[in-house]
Amino acid sequence: MKVAELVGRTLADLGAGMAFGVVGSGNFEVTNALRAAGVRFVAARHEGGAASMADAFSRMSGQVSVLSLHQGCGLTNAITGITEAAKSRTPMVVVTADAAAAAVLSNFKIDQDALGVAVGAVADRVHSADSAFTDTIRAFRTAREQSRTVVFSLPIDLQAQETTAYGEVPEVSGPAPIRPESAATDELAELLAEARRPVFIAGRGARGQATPLRALADVTGALLATSAVANGLFHDDPWSLGISGGFSSPLTAELITGADLVVGWGCALNMWTTRHGRLLGPQARLVQVDREQAALGAHRPVHLGVVGDVAATAVDVLELLEARGHKADGYRGPELAARLAAEVRWNDVAHLDRSGEGRIDARTLSARLDELLPARRIVSIDSGNFMGYPSAYLSVPDENGFCFTQAYQCVGLGLGTAIGAALARPDRLPVLGAGDGGFHMAISELETAVRLRLPLVVIVYNDAAYGAEVHHFGDADLDAVRFPDTDIAAIARGFGCTGVTVRAAEDLADVTEWLAGPRETPLVIDAKVADDGGSWWLAEAFGH
Repeated sequence: MKVAELVGRTLADLGAGMAFGVVGSGNFEVTNALRAAGVRFVAARHEGGAASMADAFSRMSGQVSVLSLHQGCGLTNAITGITEAAKSRTPMVVVTADAAAAAVLSNFKIDQDALGVAVGAVADRVHSADSAFTDTIRAFRTAREQSRTVVFSLPIDLQAQETTAYGEVPEVSGPAPIRPESAATDELAELLAEARRPVFIAGRGARGQATPLRALADVTGALLATSAVANGLFHDDPWSLGISGGFSSPLTAELITGADLVVGWGCALNMWTTRHGRLLGPQARLVQVDREQAALGAHRPVHLGVVGDVAATAVDVLELLEARGHKADGYRGPELAARLAAEVRWNDVAHLDRSGEGRIDARTLSARLDELLPARRIVSIDSGNFMGYPSAYLSVPDENGFCFTQAYQCVGLGLGTAIGAALARPDRLPVLGAGDGGFHMAISELETAVRLRLPLVVIVYNDAAYGAEVHHFGDADLDAVRFPDTDIAAIARGFGCTGVTVRAAEDLADVTEWLAGPRETPLVIDAKVADDGGSWWLAEAFGH
């Protein structure tokens, strides 16, 4: 068989989940080989959209995704989405054609390896027809075992060569478990035993590990919070605080600030999760548990750093505390339980409704949509001034109901993200929160959503501007970041979506009608939102 066919077949046999991309001459053969071997391929309208689809699919499915690209320009078109995936440690193989080594004057010739490394990915390639089989296994193994995004280059001249190197593929499991040292778990157990107001903040590394963390929290009386990316991990727990950081409700911020011990579980404890450290009270001792030693104390000094898996560490510490007969109420009590039930969600915090003059308050919009949309949902978030509203007001059933691609903080990744998340979890209603700026950037992928017949709800918080810049720069000349209002609902209908315009709460009747119907087309809500003067999370992030 040809090398291109071998690469596609090998990735399929290794367990690649789904492939996304834009097909050109350079990746035509390998894409068809993937398809022939049983890997579903989704054709996007732009490589950037395909990259976000592959990233989100992998995050939400737990499988290694494949991104298939043409050489040179196909790769550069996708590089922003690849950067987001690499920064988020998404297990993904970017199968990209490459110019032949001898084609030094090719229009498509760039240093693809250097480009991949520059954005934080692992660069690898097919080196010869004889090594193609082992090269492909190595790339997949790196993605799966190390949770890395791999830019895997397939030179055009090698793709066409015949090879007999194909063989039996090995079983490739996920990252190997890391058990913490006993001295570290002893010290963490002591700190928890001494704490009177402990708070756990779970991050990306704690996804899927709610059970052991809840068990440890029950014994120590800890309250449970998450970073934004792990939102939903403790959704139904009465001691859950929701998201720690800029999206925190007033009660959440109060309780985290009052903690005397904060434990970050697989969480970077960066400026966003801690509000530049302001959420950490001066009396709080800080502990960080992470698989990566380099992550410990990377953003702020910690009293104790523990190298180990979240689950293994939580289980070991719980065994130590139970052996000592430790059981404490910690932060918990009936009065606090009542406050949490009544105040911890932003939806329960009263706000002055700024709706009027043809514009709806984003808080009113988000709270009402939370009531209307089915609870079994998967929410994806684009970037911009608006993003706190869907993140904080739209509840999710668990950590697999929230896809937050913000490691690179790039506007415009949301629509591709929502499509990839929808394909990973077809059992849930996919919902996207986007600003008008990010929506316009990615609008070509509406056709993809229509073609796939996804029951996708797209909420466009439309302020006819790049709102973050408007509010960040205040009284400056803002003509470069303000735009004429666009009839986004009409544009959506042109793509084959159901498009509705919302200027007041009563306009949401059209959303109710779509929900009651067959949901055969995506629903795009052009929400003309009122000026919020700069969202609360933006003020926290930038200090104004």
